[in-house]
Amino acid sequence: MVFAAPNEALTRAEAVLAADPPPLHASVAHQVIGIWQRDFGDTRLALAHLRRARDLASRADSPEREADVLATLGVALVHSGRTREGLAAFERGVARGTGHTRARVLFRRAYVWWVLGRHGEALEDVRRAIPVLRQADDVIWTARALTLRATVHLALGSVERADADFTAAERLWDTTGQEHDKADAVESRGLAAFRSGDVPAALRLLDEAEERYAKLGTPTFMLTIRRCEVLMAAGLATEALAEADAATAALDGIGGQSTRRAELLLVAARAARLAGEPRTSLARAALAVRLFAGQRRTWYETHARLVLIEARVATGRGSGRLVADAAAVAERLAAFGAPAAPEASLLAGRIALGLGWTADAERHLAVAARSRHGGPPLARMTGWAAQALRARAAGSARGVLEACRRGLDVLDDHRMTLGASELRARATAQGAELAALAQQASLVSGGPRRLLVWSERWRATVLSAPPTRPPADPALLSGMTAFREIAARAEEARTDGGRPVPALEREQRRLEREIRSRTLHMRGGAPGDGDRFDVGRLLRRLGDGVRLVELAVLDGRVHVLLCGQGRVRRFEAGLLAEAEREAEHVQAGLRRLAHPGAEARLPLVEAAGARLQELLLGPAAAHLGPGPVVVVPPGRLHRVPWALLPALRERVLSVSPSASSWLRARDTAPPPGGRQVLVRGPGLASGGAEVTELAERYGAAPGGASGVPGARGGVPGAPGAPGAASGEPGAPSGASAAPGARGAVPGRPGAGRRGGESATGERAVAGPESAGADRGAGRAVGAVGRSGGVPGPSDDAPGDADGTRRPTGERPGAGVGAPRRAGRDPGPDGVGVHPAAGAAPFARDVSRTTVLEGDEAQVPRVLRELDGAASAHIAAHGTFRADSPLFSSLRMADGPLIVHDFERLDRSPYRIILSCCDTARFASVGADELLGLVTALLPLGTAGVVACSAPVNDAAVVPLMLALHKGLDAGLSLAEALRDARAALPDDAVHRATGWAFSAFGAA
Repeated sequence: MVFAAPNEALTRAEAVLAADPPPLHASVAHQVIGIWQRDFGDTRLALAHLRRARDLASRADSPEREADVLATLGVALVHSGRTREGLAAFERGVARGTGHTRARVLFRRAYVWWVLGRHGEALEDVRRAIPVLRQADDVIWTARALTLRATVHLALGSVERADADFTAAERLWDTTGQEHDKADAVESRGLAAFRSGDVPAALRLLDEAEERYAKLGTPTFMLTIRRCEVLMAAGLATEALAEADAATAALDGIGGQSTRRAELLLVAARAARLAGEPRTSLARAALAVRLFAGQRRTWYETHARLVLIEARVATGRGSGRLVADAAAVAERLAAFGAPAAPEASLLAGRIALGLGWTADAERHLAVAARSRHGGPPLARMTGWAAQALRARAAGSARGVLEACRRGLDVLDDHRMTLGASELRARATAQGAELAALAQQASLVSGGPRRLLVWSERWRATVLSAPPTRPPADPALLSGMTAFREIAARAEEARTDGGRPVPALEREQRRLEREIRSRTLHMRGGAPGDGDRFDVGRLLRRLGDGVRLVELAVLDGRVHVLLCGQGRVRRFEAGLLAEAEREAEHVQAGLRRLAHPGAEARLPLVEAAGARLQELLLGPAAAHLGPGPVVVVPPGRLHRVPWALLPALRERVLSVSPSASSWLRARDTAPPPGGRQVLVRGPGLASGGAEVTELAERYGAAPGGASGVPGARGGVPGAPGAPGAASGEPGAPSGASAAPGARGAVPGRPGAGRRGGESATGERAVAGPESAGADRGAGRAVGAVGRSGGVPGPSDDAPGDADGTRRPTGERPGAGVGAPRRAGRDPGPDGVGVHPAAGAAPFARDVSRTTVLEGDEAQVPRVLRELDGAASAHIAAHGTFRADSPLFSSLRMADGPLIVHDFERLDRSPYRIILSCCDTARFASVGADELLGLVTALLPLGTAGVVACSAPVNDAAVVPLMLALHKGLDAGLSLAEALRDARAALPDDAVHRATGWAFSAFGAA
């Protein structure tokens, strides 16, 4: 009963002892309490009860009872680190027991052999036990023995044998009421799925096992160890480290098993190394080695020594002693039949190469390379990495590239089994070394074209295929609805009272974990080759006028690959680390410039932009030509405001995660009908003024489509709508014209649309606004674009809400009504001209405009309208989550619209404009991957996005957005319209910083 209903068994055992039972019954009761304490509590208490149970069995003169207790005691002694005493208890137990009882003792000794890593002895004992247990028709113990044998097979890499035993055991468990053992069987199936390379199935099964254990109220330390192994294979090493450390603390808190503590320390050491924390790894591994040695667990001790050597190498230590140590570990692991043996040989070879010991390196790498032809994906990856290093040592660039290609193909197939985009992105870290080796070989021998091919081979691969759509899982859908409600309540509480509500925040975190867990269970589609990058196709698409600048990083230095005019040229620029530091300084400057009164910092930011150009473009800046430019940066440079660089400031500029992604965007056809959606979320300091103005411009009513084109507020310039969104040219605003009205648009008297702006001038949460009140105020903002330009303030113009005065005037010839076309050379598939549409520009049907605001801007309705739209403009409070990027969100009326929501769309809008802060921020993960709002949209059918990488002045966003839409209405691409919109802004620090903060992504 102790494994069917543990807590009830404990209660009944204590009741038996309270009734002054005879020695035989008391022995059983003490044994039950000892088992409970051993597995779920304090091992010291367990040993005390089990010794009492042994003594009582002896008093009862029952050899079979004594043998059974000795087996339980032996397990407890081994788990407490007293291996010699434990094995001695088993010897006495085997000698005292007979028949059926001895078979149970042998099974438990087989378990102990497995704990000690002595797999041969484990298989021998369980082989002797199973026939006797079957003959006795002991279903429960037979199922336990089969489960144990399967687990041993897994440790030895025999996945097929393990599957057969797990299947047989599961059939037996279905006939019993042993809930704890059933949970253990599910956990074991998760381990088998992991060993066979099926990470989503492993995560799903381990989560199911955890739910089963939770119902029983039992701790799950072994499950935590296994889950951490799966998380590390999925690229989630930081999470694995946190889980392992938390479990270690919990185990220490209850005085739990010393053996489990050592295993948790080992998995934490491995996770820390993969997470880039070598010193933490060193400390955890050293302690694990000491514990395993004291417990006489040589198999585990050897694995811990492997991690210890890896950590020492990662901290910069390389010596002949480490080569010898790694080689010894490899030999011992191979003798055990451990699947980790090739890793140790690869490590020995890598250290030897670093020391220049080529003969020793070749010997060790040759051993490691044998694993490339069989086994799970990560083992084959190890083998191909060893083969690539062998080829490099032999001076064969061709051999390096072939090994890297084969290894990355293996990882490609593995990644495509992962349905969640997060797992696909993080899994690329396992191919980073191969990708770097191939790039280095290309640089030496292949020329710029080959370097471009290999730069693309492992760049932004998560965008190479649409993510698997989340399943129609009722639990997942209800969880997302509950998350949205709780998040909205938490945000409201913070806004109203200024203090977080711990209970709401705890529940929000719990729901986040549940949603994320369910999405990680998704399996990907069947592996496929996909579209291979073709340099010739890229150059044909670029034509003579467009330049694509791809930045590759080799050995810490930026290399610029300039593509265009039928060729690829390479230039050497600065150090990546210096560019990253400069980009952070620029971001800090832009944040400061979002606040009025920081004009003095403008020259500093511009100077930083010039330094960034030198570091990132170097001499390539002089060869960009006059036409449009597409920048393809590495993931670590995603925060660079590219429009700030002097060579890019005045030209049509777009950004793409990869050249392949840009090509796919070029080939993405817009949906028929030209339907567009305008969304205004709550809590904006501005109230989303541009949405009100755009709705007036297109004649759209909230919640519905617009009326006849050319009606009041129709297409600018169309008959009956001479560019005036609020009536006749020069008509007075519908809002208060009082000078200095709170939150006025810079330089515009009476523009009360900015009501509720924070003191910083940034977009901030200001509580829900009234949709009805916004309508009239919106007309005042509409006056900004009435004459086709964005006029600057007069000398006597009132200041903003904080009293800051804006500079007078505008850039000559930069009116919104006269978009600049200088330097535009579209080539055969020119910027702003979609290839599917011939020479005709992409046209928006403004008669089909839907406006969602107030209560209608709720996530389900917003998603329905966005699905398949031609264009969408979303003005909503944006939040970037660096800790969990797929929970980055846009705030809607009913709570956050998160990245997971967008992944449910059949097709995201062809063009999306996100006019709020931080929507172009990403988390850099894996080898060169980005997770965030923009990168979630690009694989789903979106060809172009305008988004912002920094906090911006809310008031200054409005004229930028209105000018951007005017350019789009004239048939420009997003990049062209954004260039012209920047030029149309007043030439003051706040507006210029606002323009620089926005970027056009993709090719629409």
